[in-house]
Amino acid sequence: MSNLISIKLLVFSPLLISIFFLLPIFSGHTVLIRRFAKLFAGLHFLYTLLFYVFANSTQNDNSYLALINSSNASATSSPLNFLSELTFMGTSWISSLGIKLTFGLDGISIFFVILTSFLVLMACIASKGVIRSKHSLYYALIFILETAILGVFASCDMFEFFMFWELELIPMYFLISLWGDGRAKKSAMKFLLYTFIGSLFMLIGFLMLYNFNFIATGVFSADIHTLTLNIDTTPVYLQILATLFMLFGFAVKTPIIPLHTWLPNAHVDAPAPVSMLLAGILLKMGTYGIIRFNIQLLPDAFLIIAPYLIVLAFINIVFAAVVAYYQTDIKAIVAYSSISTMGIVLLGLCSLNTIGLTGAIFLMLAHGIISAALFFIVGIIYQRTKTREVNQLGGLAKVMPRLAGFGLVFALAGMGVPFMMGFVGEFLSFVGAFGSAILNNYFIQVIVMLSIFVLVLSTIYLLKLIHKTFYGTILERWETLSDITNHEFVVMFSMAFVVILFGIYPTPIIDTISPCIVTLVEAFGG
Repeated sequence: MSNLISIKLLVFSPLLISIFFLLPIFSGHTVLIRRFAKLFAGLHFLYTLLFYVFANSTQNDNSYLALINSSNASATSSPLNFLSELTFMGTSWISSLGIKLTFGLDGISIFFVILTSFLVLMACIASKGVIRSKHSLYYALIFILETAILGVFASCDMFEFFMFWELELIPMYFLISLWGDGRAKKSAMKFLLYTFIGSLFMLIGFLMLYNFNFIATGVFSADIHTLTLNIDTTPVYLQILATLFMLFGFAVKTPIIPLHTWLPNAHVDAPAPVSMLLAGILLKMGTYGIIRFNIQLLPDAFLIIAPYLIVLAFINIVFAAVVAYYQTDIKAIVAYSSISTMGIVLLGLCSLNTIGLTGAIFLMLAHGIISAALFFIVGIIYQRTKTREVNQLGGLAKVMPRLAGFGLVFALAGMGVPFMMGFVGEFLSFVGAFGSAILNNYFIQVIVMLSIFVLVLSTIYLLKLIHKTFYGTILERWETLSDITNHEFVVMFSMAFVVILFGIYPTPIIDTISPCIVTLVEAFGG
């Protein structure tokens, strides 16, 4: 298995492939560039699936969470592993400071790696007909972005995590500014500044953890496993300060209101394939960071601030749903619906019990696919009509029945209809939050019930989106529009298949992430 599976190859192969797009062999050969990009993205996705297959067919004691809990015999460890360090002539990255390039996967991160590779493949296929210039640079940036995101999900070192987190900013900035519409450059700069400022706060939190560990052990180390084992020696008030700094950086990316204002602008002005990656993967980096650092490393501090985060989660759900309802730009509607859904994710995370955490992680995966599909549908409509104003559309199902069908499927998935992925994640998140014991039960139960009531708005604005776009009287100028092409159908069908498959049969995902969640909950006495 070791000869076949290499996590370093998984992470860095997209970066290496990006170099080939800049070679003279691809100069002016648009079709060749697209085919090569789709071929590699497809092979890379299949390669990520091998990690899941091998991880579930072998039980290795060197698992990611087993290392974290090596001193806790009662802890339940995850069967996933693939730990590997990238060295330079046998030496760690910055060995004198205890900073390493170490990669590993557990039951949580493996699915975000698969989600990343899957959505990059979908984005590459979706780019045909959308991207009309600088094809070599475009696909090179897509694969650089993929390496950065994979590095975030696979990092086992705190500063390595930060390095990949920052690397993601560069390709995303250019993907929005060079191929976007409207005020693309302004939106890209706003995204860059918001995320960069948030990263500075996050870095301060990391440096505090690094210093706490040095004081406790006298040894420099940025290894997440080591930091987890030694954090108990740090006073709780200092842990709270560190977790607040880190949380600020993660809150920008999630996004948590009021740090959300960059997101609607970036989505509205980005090309559809880039919006697919932005909503499908980048937002998950924020909540993944909360899981990996705030919850896993600093459970005592997170237990104290979780009640306040529940209030912010409720504000996310309500505010974004109300704003989405009053939007007339169909892309803005989908953008604000993403913010509302991430509020449900945050609510599940703050429940700090097995059911709520399972639901939050499952909803992160579900929303990754559902939101990407909705943004792609909006992109198809805009590409054909050159408008995103819902009041200027209508009756498109008459000339685009296949797109209307997929639009209805993903709208229902976004509403949380049973037998679709969104329902499983939302249901478990709400059940877990309703039964949470982190503070007064009545307070949490009222928050949950109000949140569920507000979800009626999501049904209204998504139905409004579908009804006013695809049904009613068709305008004369839309009667000659063409339905989705074969490559667009492949993207739609692939994502619909995943959403329905794991909505009906979520067991493979839940069973894989459960050992990791049990370990996290044990830190809270659950």
